[in-house]
Amino acid sequence: MAIKHIVLVKFNGEASEGKIAELSKAFAELQFKIKGITAFEAGVNESPEGLNRGLTHAFVMSFVDGAARDAYLPHEQHQAFVSNLKPYLDDVLVVDYSL
Repeated sequence: MAIKHIVLVKFNGEASEGKIAELSKAFAELQFKIKGITAFEAGVNESPEGLNRGLTHAFVMSFVDGAARDAYLPHEQHQAFVSNLKPYLDDVLVVDYSL
């Protein structure tokens, strides 16, 4: 069964617009470096509801199945990305679901 992996992020004050663009590009490039990722989407919150709890950016990855997602999480390319991302995070929320 395919898996959607949703990452909602609030960047901290150290994250300039340029740094956010750089990190977003690096996140998107993981789909070309790690097998099992079938799609990637990203965007900035535009909801008028005010229910985002300060989370401003959404990143959505699709995986062929749960095994591909499970292999992605400890993958060295993903872990290197996470190490680069962490200093710029104020908050993050991750939700996965099956299709």
